[in-house]
Amino acid sequence: MADLLKLKQVEEFRKEYFHRNRQAEENRHKEIQAAIRIQSWFRACKVRAYLSHLQKKAIIIQKTWRGFAARARVRQMVKAAYFTVKMNFYNEMAVRIQQRWKGFYVRKYIHNFYARKTYLEQILIKNELVRKEFNEIREAQKRENEHLEAVKEQKTKIYQAHQLHYLISTNQHPGVFNSPYRQTPHEMELLLRQVKYQVPASLAHKDAGYPRGIRDSVGVSFSRSLGSQGPISTRTWDLRTRLPPIASRNTRKKTKRLTDEADN
Repeated sequence: MADLLKLKQVEEFRKEYFHRNRQAEENRHKEIQAAIRIQSWFRACKVRAYLSHLQKKAIIIQKTWRGFAARARVRQMVKAAYFTVKMNFYNEMAVRIQQRWKGFYVRKYIHNFYARKTYLEQILIKNELVRKEFNEIREAQKRENEHLEAVKEQKTKIYQAHQLHYLISTNQHPGVFNSPYRQTPHEMELLLRQVKYQVPASLAHKDAGYPRGIRDSVGVSFSRSLGSQGPISTRTWDLRTRLPPIASRNTRKKTKRLTDEADN
């Protein structure tokens, strides 16, 4: 009986063993996949932790390097700015020194300020004298021009009076310039009274062929007629008939122009 029980136990153990082996074989693939997943997750956690650690260290290294580079660049910029400021200051001081020295040298050896001041004052005095002389010369020229203009105007009036001597007033008839409505005679009337009648050149040339008695008688009668201002004699009338026309169109135009110029 004991052997039979042992055999039964062995059989049961064998069946249990095979059953468990079969279950183990069935669950081994799932366990392997689960282990692989656990290992991959753990390794991923380790890798992520390592990468995070590396990133932090890289950031620290980059931050340190960038800070060092920036500080070095700032130091270079500060040095350059300080050098520029210092050079500008030195240049300004050098310019001031050069200005002072050049001014002193020029004032002492090249350009004497007081001599230049005296020279300018002398130039001002000379300019005033020259200006005064020029003003005197201008005034003299002005007076001379005015005198020449007055002489020219007087000659023009005298010439006009010679040309218009036939318009002088007589005892019988007042002249053109001696209006009875005026209180005093006109200037031209006074001038006509002062000038003497001149025989035209053409008439003098024609009278050269007359006998002496006839010419003298004609001149006497003409002069008596002017002096007495009486009626015109026959001989004087004959002489006037032989004279050219006195007041032609051109003469009237010229007389009018001269009169306008005299009025202006």
